[in-house]
Amino acid sequence: MTNPDTPSPADNDKLRGLLTKLDDAIASLGESREFAKPAKLPRVIDTCRRVLMQPGGCAEIEQRAETLEQAGLFLGSDWASPHILIPSLTTQSLKSADSSLVVIEALSELRMLAVAKGRYRHHLISDEGAHHYLTQVMAINLPLLFSAPSEAERETQGRLAEIPRQLFQYLAERIGYEHVIDELISEIWRILQQRPIQVDPVKQMITQIALCQANPEIDLGASGQGADRLVSSLFGPTQGCHEDPGIEVYRERLASMDARGLQYEASGFARAMHDTGLVSPYHPVLLRHLLDFGDNLLSEALGLSSTGRDCLLCYCDLVHTMVRTAIYPETAQAVYGLALTLERGILYQPPVAPALWRQLGLKLSDWSEARLHAAFGDGVSYRARLMEGVLCMLGLPLGVGQGNNPTCQSARALSMWAYNDPDYLLQMVAWAARDDEILMHFEGQPISSQESISGVAQTLPLDLDPVSLLVVPHLDRIYAEMGRRCLGREGDPHRWVNPEFHGWWAGRGFRINVDVATGQLTDLDTFLRHFYASYHPYYNGNQPLIHPQPAGIAVTDSAGRFIGWHAITVLRASLDPSGQMRIYFFNPNNDSGQDWGMGVKVSTSSHGERFGEASLPFEQFASRLYIYHYDPLEHGELAQVDQQELDRVVAMIQESWGADRIPAGGLQADEGV
Repeated sequence: MTNPDTPSPADNDKLRGLLTKLDDAIASLGESREFAKPAKLPRVIDTCRRVLMQPGGCAEIEQRAETLEQAGLFLGSDWASPHILIPSLTTQSLKSADSSLVVIEALSELRMLAVAKGRYRHHLISDEGAHHYLTQVMAINLPLLFSAPSEAERETQGRLAEIPRQLFQYLAERIGYEHVIDELISEIWRILQQRPIQVDPVKQMITQIALCQANPEIDLGASGQGADRLVSSLFGPTQGCHEDPGIEVYRERLASMDARGLQYEASGFARAMHDTGLVSPYHPVLLRHLLDFGDNLLSEALGLSSTGRDCLLCYCDLVHTMVRTAIYPETAQAVYGLALTLERGILYQPPVAPALWRQLGLKLSDWSEARLHAAFGDGVSYRARLMEGVLCMLGLPLGVGQGNNPTCQSARALSMWAYNDPDYLLQMVAWAARDDEILMHFEGQPISSQESISGVAQTLPLDLDPVSLLVVPHLDRIYAEMGRRCLGREGDPHRWVNPEFHGWWAGRGFRINVDVATGQLTDLDTFLRHFYASYHPYYNGNQPLIHPQPAGIAVTDSAGRFIGWHAITVLRASLDPSGQMRIYFFNPNNDSGQDWGMGVKVSTSSHGERFGEASLPFEQFASRLYIYHYDPLEHGELAQVDQQELDRVVAMIQESWGADRIPAGGLQADEGV
């Protein structure tokens, strides 16, 4: 039996003829000047479309991926920046009736495949980054891998609908068809281990897996082991809703349950929620039902320990009001946020409970309501949506993400306040949501977010949690204004901005290992010795880090090449289960598990990390650090830091992001090299 994907001799002849035309079209595009390229593009795209329709066409395009991009195929479009592409947007492109849009998207995925397989070394995205992107794209578009075009697709796309399916078949074969689902499941669990606030992309992936499982025409074979726990956590975590009967049916079932049945439901939901970090839409239905049955069952449904239970009993009126106001099937994640907020015990801080009462009655501005509507629709009240965000941020302060926006400083600040100063966070939310203004001070002078000009982000972001959605635009403008007020000062502006922007606990001592004027490495020995003496328990008198500290890292790709500067928070330094000293830190970039090259692989689990933390061995972290803060009145043992260890760190810097930053005369001898 012949493989239907194997091209026949006639197909080969046709494909060879098309490839000759394609190569000519690519050459013409590459040779033309930039202003003339738009006129050459239609010929390239149309020929690519015809190639993709042929058996073997995807492989031929993959081979030409680098040539196509260098010729200017993606010039001036979002696809020219593969590191910022959003997987969820591919569905709309691939199902478009516009053939050019479908083809460009397909070419972009084949470009990513070439990068992932090491055929194309891209300067903006690593092979791991490309592979991760393709995994998400395939997860979100899983039906294109297994099912034929729908009637709607046939009507709108015609034969064009064949291109996405041939594309995904080819992607699955190249990545490993039998591992697509298994890799997807592993990826979901890896993301969930970090406990992000925003879980909608994960829920979409799980929904696609559930649809595939339910489709008798799809044979997953041996794949899909471990999917049941994920699917059941959303669609049937307990006996009362195991077959996903629908909200109304489940509500009727609860009305007829006795105390034992409710107890089983409560414990079942709590187990599923704390196991995965996901909340089923059925869970809020139970929680609201249990408000009339006493706080013991409510505590059981939230999965609380003695700390959380005591907090619930002390503030039962507030908790009941939060459940009634904010927790619906559409805001299900608020259940997890509430549970973890109670577990943290932060309601015992005198300002927090009054601030939450204020939040519950807060009148949102028209601008805030418009922002929430644009991002989340109007399935529930805007006040409930924002309250969901507040509870999730208070419960999961290390789950804050910056989205696809250059606002890592603002995301870090929100996380730090939720972690360390929750009543200050609640004040920021009230100002932003009610008054459309945040007022902060820089060296005694007020800065208004209304009066400040544009911030770091060029557009208003929408891919954020409800709190970040409203607060980040204000913080971004204030942060940028603080930087502008440092113009003309010698050195890096973070020295003055970070303590004023993040809080008094940010150390006033400041170190940087890069000369701002030249970009060259400088004073490495002093930089590293102070870092070890300030943060390493063996050299700072075994003093734990009391307050989280802002820091900056030089992010590198899997080859150790410099990508850019990035804001993170140092949370603690301690021994991991194997006895290795590690730095545990918060990274606001939505996914902390990364390969930074030269053996520096960021861990998010299995090395003593708490939910939301990333970690690296102390030496490896120091090799990517470029600025940090410390308390100048805390004196560590500078002289005791081992020179051999510093030499290893310096070598890692010079081999990676510092390779092009070594001064012409070399590093000085007293810098430890």
